Amino acid sequence: MKTIDTISFLDIESIPQLIKDFLNQDVKGFEDNIFTLNAIKMQIHKKQESFTPEQRAVLYQALKQQLSGMQLSSEQEENLDHLKLANTFTITTGHQLNLFSGPVFFVYKILQTIKTCSYLKQHFPEFNFVPVYWMATEDHDFAEINHFRTENNYYEINEKSGGPVGRITVSDTFFISEFEEEFKDSVFGTELILMLKEAYKNGNTLTEAIRIFVNRIFSGYGLISIDGDCPILKQQIKDIFKDELVNFSLYESSRDKVALLTGKYGKVQVNPREINLFYLTETRDRIDFDGSSYFVVDKNIRFTKDELIHELEKFPEKFSPNALMRPVYQEKVLPNLAYIGGNAEIMYWMELKDYFFKTGIPFPVLIPRNSMLFIKEKTVKKIEKLSLKPQSFFQNFAKVVDGKILENHEILRMLEDSETNLINQFSQLKAVAETTDKSFGNMVRAEEVRQLKSFTRMKKRLLHAEKIKQNELMERLETLFLEVHPAGTWQERVYNFSVFFADYGYDWLESCLEKMVVEESKLIIVAI
Repeated sequence: MKTIDTISFLDIESIPQLIKDFLNQDVKGFEDNIFTLNAIKMQIHKKQESFTPEQRAVLYQALKQQLSGMQLSSEQEENLDHLKLANTFTITTGHQLNLFSGPVFFVYKILQTIKTCSYLKQHFPEFNFVPVYWMATEDHDFAEINHFRTENNYYEINEKSGGPVGRITVSDTFFISEFEEEFKDSVFGTELILMLKEAYKNGNTLTEAIRIFVNRIFSGYGLISIDGDCPILKQQIKDIFKDELVNFSLYESSRDKVALLTGKYGKVQVNPREINLFYLTETRDRIDFDGSSYFVVDKNIRFTKDELIHELEKFPEKFSPNALMRPVYQEKVLPNLAYIGGNAEIMYWMELKDYFFKTGIPFPVLIPRNSMLFIKEKTVKKIEKLSLKPQSFFQNFAKVVDGKILENHEILRMLEDSETNLINQFSQLKAVAETTDKSFGNMVRAEEVRQLKSFTRMKKRLLHAEKIKQNELMERLETLFLEVHPAGTWQERVYNFSVFFADYGYDWLESCLEKMVVEESKLIIVAI
């Protein structure tokens, strides 16, 4: 496997402008939240002051309880012990409990978290850095996580849903036999099949399944998985939940930041609600307030303010943070310095900075995760044969195709030369016209617009005619685009990790880790 290109997010057209501005330190108020060694140094100081020995003891107790049934590696045992120490901090990523990890970027973001810890240990040897995977066990959108894709198949489980997905118990294992049929003859197919059977055996919850799977792959790197659906941890966040219920604090505190981001970038990733909490029964339903009492949406459950606060004090585990409150919960219970996430995640974290300030919890460094693309060598050669680069497929590809179709076209050159001459002639004419009657000057400008539109129409007609004439080239370009972007989108958002692991096994993981970039947010393109 050979890296053939790395492309900065700043040079990729589809990366959101907010992310580009954030990376360029062009978003006011976030200059210290970009990943630099100095920013990490500042975060260490903030967490040392705010994260108490008592919080470390609770975290250790919760993790020991959650991981009690797991076969932990020596690296994991060491990291757990380190978490009790004041000189230990976490670097965290989070993700849903997608079936068998879902799209492959699940693996990439964990590997980047692991490599970032190693990088920081080299630069701050007096501290310990523990990679953490926060499992989104309390999400309730089962349809988002109940499937994964390979190059040839789509796999799905069907279970009763509505409550926290982590509590769903596996009973439908038909997809495993289908998977076995696809991968039984692959080089590392047996390993994949064993992974799947071990994680998704009948009776396991989806939380247990992902924890088993993640542990099998990443235990040697010291990764710690944490489940927020935990009474011990929920005790730590009660006061913030209470403030949210009584004062709508997240909504109120984030109002200015949301307005700022909306004004400049058109919209925010997630709009805060007045109450950003759910209530857990057999389902997970939103808590709302009608002006006189609190109620659980779609349930016949109502509380007075005193009743709801009493419920929170007695059963904090029944209260579940939504997508915007979850980062606050995470940073409350972890000695965390930085969060590694996708672009959408980073953008909704940015809405929360003022709310973090209100709670007194340090707002972390934010790291837009790396992306990776694995292309077959024969595909790379086809791209090069057309005098293109893999990077071309991450620009405006319609323009790339148009340029290729009309490359070195004699008529196009003549049209462009004539258009340039026309512009120059009208420039001279307008200069003279301005000295005469105003209406004459307006007529000259109108005529210029009319004639330039004619050139635009001619170029469009020429392109249309050439696309028909060069149909074979068009088909080759479209085929290459789909090889780079299966289903028309980024490869990492479509294929499951098994597509690559089947042929290369753990060497593929090591290769990903080796090629992962820590200091910058990049797309890494690898030939296989």
